[in-house]
Amino acid sequence: MKGRTARFCALIVLVVCVAGAVVLAQRGRTRRPQLDVEVQGNTPYDGRFVFVRLRYNAAFGRWGNWIGDGGVPWSHDYPDGEVHLSKILEELTFLNIRTDGSNILSIDDPELFNYPVAYMAEPGHWGVTPSEAAALRSYLLKGGFVIFDDFRERDWDNLQEQIRVVLPEGRWVELDGAARVFHAFFEIPHPETLAPPSVYGGDFAPSYWGLYGNDEPGGRLLAVANVNNDLSEYWQYSDTGFAPVDLTNEAYKLGVNYVMYALTH
Repeated sequence: MKGRTARFCALIVLVVCVAGAVVLAQRGRTRRPQLDVEVQGNTPYDGRFVFVRLRYNAAFGRWGNWIGDGGVPWSHDYPDGEVHLSKILEELTFLNIRTDGSNILSIDDPELFNYPVAYMAEPGHWGVTPSEAAALRSYLLKGGFVIFDDFRERDWDNLQEQIRVVLPEGRWVELDGAARVFHAFFEIPHPETLAPPSVYGGDFAPSYWGLYGNDEPGGRLLAVANVNNDLSEYWQYSDTGFAPVDLTNEAYKLGVNYVMYALTH
């Protein structure tokens, strides 16, 4: 109990440090201050843990060619989301982690196999290609783990459809407090109530789903999907006062748990 309490207190302190001075949530997002690091591009594999963002060609809609908010869907919340989460991971864990950005990789890039965890934003716009399907299937079955984030319920059907191409035998199961991923570092016994609410507002109730392969639920998770939520939005805006510190804490706790679960299972 003392260990969990100490880690939770440390997380609160860290979020406040990242945020500067976090205030109550405002109706609109505030302008983001510039990061205090110069965000770098891809770095060669050197043994460090690196946040990997998956790049794909958007199958639906028209988007700009720029990277970041308002640009291509896979880049939403870049780079602030991953930089802030990486700093939290560096302070809370013993990971030797890169904190000045992320590696952006195509799904079928062989380099992906150097990194155990990958992140995909806006999977509702993803249309898997044959080469991506083969590569992602191999990645997942060889121990890789993917976090699907930043999408509404209307996009959930598309994600499931694409994963059926990648892993026909795979099964999505809604995760409750008994799932091991919610106990990998922080204790999150009731994710449906303690996890941060949907940033989309309204009737978008968040839920958390795990992808399993042939084994029964309770085996190794291959991926998680944050349906009706956008955890990276909380990470990204944690230095602006966009959300109360307790909600930002919950989003960070989920992110830390996902990474630590992936590295230990």
